[in-house]
Amino acid sequence: MSTPSPLITLPASRRAPWRNYLELTKPRVVALMVFTAVVGMLLASPAAPPWPVLAFGSAGIALVAGAAAALNHLVDQRIDAVMARTRGRPLPRGALGTWQVGLFAGAIGAVGTALLLAFTNPLCAALTVGSLIGYAGVYSLFLKHRTPQNIVIGGAAGAAPPLLGWVAVTGQVEPGALLLFLIIFIWTPAHFWALAIHRRDDYAKAGVPMLPVTHGVPFTARRVLQYAVVLWAVTLLPQPLGLVSGWTGWLYTLAAAGFGGRFVWYAWQLRRDPAHWAMPTFRFSIVDLFALFALMLGEHYIAPLFLTFGL
Repeated sequence: MSTPSPLITLPASRRAPWRNYLELTKPRVVALMVFTAVVGMLLASPAAPPWPVLAFGSAGIALVAGAAAALNHLVDQRIDAVMARTRGRPLPRGALGTWQVGLFAGAIGAVGTALLLAFTNPLCAALTVGSLIGYAGVYSLFLKHRTPQNIVIGGAAGAAPPLLGWVAVTGQVEPGALLLFLIIFIWTPAHFWALAIHRRDDYAKAGVPMLPVTHGVPFTARRVLQYAVVLWAVTLLPQPLGLVSGWTGWLYTLAAAGFGGRFVWYAWQLRRDPAHWAMPTFRFSIVDLFALFALMLGEHYIAPLFLTFGL
């Protein structure tokens, strides 16, 4: 029997050009953001939203989020060249130039905004562009380099997608949308600081005042635990506030309590042993957020089915 040939990996210089542009958009991050935006759209009303709003609204939010990510690459290219995690990005390795990234970000941002104006409403478009400015401008240019609370303040931009999805359907900011926003706003510091603990030396080398650099790892781990506990409480609010209801709402609450408790457990382990638990905590935080939004979405569509059959 012949030995299988090893997997061949093309060097960065031989990658297809479109892959470099795709990498600029941080597709995995944007995918999670679009998922929460779609959940916001679907939770905004009892009936399913019109398909053009769902399809083109999601595409518009994705394109503007991708533009913000590309601008972040542009702003952070000096830092990215220093940090081990990011030095292989298109700008530091010379695969793309500054003007190419700027034009790309401007083009997809303009197309995304046009889609939102054409298929949703002006408020959704304005809030989406505001999120871009908040992330690529306020956070990337200013907060990230000035304060260890950068991710807390700048997290508002990353928490916007479900609110944007809700507003795309209703044209107004409502309590349900604000609750979805609050969940991600509280989740973001615990999620990001766990990664920052793992990458503390990189941030210190790049001169970025992340909390583990300025206040130390033990202090940051305690903060992660505190935010995880607060997040646990906030994720139990959908039932009291009417976003989920009935006995299926109780199913959501019980499941959310389980996932939230698990996240608190991870955060507790992180406090005890940051070196070994930083990345597991970071990874579970993603699972936790995805599960919470999937549970709310499932309850939103399952509950009417049970009511139809008198259950």
